[in-house]
Amino acid sequence: MSDKNLQLELQRISHLFIPHQIGQGKDGWIVRGTLTSTATLEEVKQMVQNMSIEVFEQNGDITLLMNEKNESILFSIPAISKAHIFLFLATIGTTLLAGALMAGGDPFSSFSELWRGLPFSMTLMLILGCHETGHYVYAQKHGVDATLPYFIPAPTFIGTFGAFIKIKSPIQKRKALLDIGASGPIAGFLVAVPALIWGLLHSEVLTVSGEQLGMKLGDSILMKILTALIFPNLSASQDVVLHPVAFAGWIGLLVTMLNLLPIGQLDGGHIAYALLGRKFDKLAKFVWLMLIPMAFISINWLIWGILIMVLMRTTKHPPVADIDRPLTKEEKRIGFVSLAIFILCFIPAPFPS
Repeated sequence: MSDKNLQLELQRISHLFIPHQIGQGKDGWIVRGTLTSTATLEEVKQMVQNMSIEVFEQNGDITLLMNEKNESILFSIPAISKAHIFLFLATIGTTLLAGALMAGGDPFSSFSELWRGLPFSMTLMLILGCHETGHYVYAQKHGVDATLPYFIPAPTFIGTFGAFIKIKSPIQKRKALLDIGASGPIAGFLVAVPALIWGLLHSEVLTVSGEQLGMKLGDSILMKILTALIFPNLSASQDVVLHPVAFAGWIGLLVTMLNLLPIGQLDGGHIAYALLGRKFDKLAKFVWLMLIPMAFISINWLIWGILIMVLMRTTKHPPVADIDRPLTKEEKRIGFVSLAIFILCFIPAPFPS
């Protein structure tokens, strides 16, 4: 096991185990230390059960034997439950239906028409899946117990309410909170942008003759930039009718923006709390209150503000153990990247009337 992997493994269990001595034997690393005040030996064993690590207790001290012949598994896929499979397949079905209707098909009269929804469905599922997988991978990296993504089918015009992972153990470290919070929006953004570009390249430009061409969508800064680059000669009397892949990319940017709101346990809440520490509560309360005047621009903001309070019941974030530790340059860079993505994706009126 390399020095880097050793440090990663110790970081994963740092909320349970405090190392005092680190040495190297013929079969690998030997680490001796003690449990944290709230940890148990069984918790440590459970945390490292999928790793090439043996745990022993002797005279009140804990010894970890890390076998260098079999590198630790930094990413593993747990058993997939029937609920995961059912919800995944159901969401593919509902997004296919939504995409087919969007493409002008009639899947209710002919089942073969359902496949017209494939471009929209697969793009949106990929964006949502990458977002949640980003969270899952970094949860595993930091030793946080989390489920695989649950997709949520819904009878809406996009066929889903999104996806989520369930964090089953507390996030103890500032670095872990920042990584887990930022990894999802960044991963989803990196998939949504190419999808949006490809979709715009295959979208139609039509002349507006007084009647609205389908659903009116709000523009983010990024959307305005890409539209101007791809359609430089677009006149005031013309409008872009989005290809289903472009619409899925637009939804991806909207989901990214909403998740990055610095409130409670949204992704933005995780990131902002990790960066700001005890100053976070005031910011979160202010941002939530700002959703009320934002409702005069778009009623959607009021709906989202109500949903946040119904689901989370508070704008505050649970504490982490080392919140007073100074931030590293890397952590600050992650914060700036997340803020830049939020600004690029921000849509004042997502669905203007």
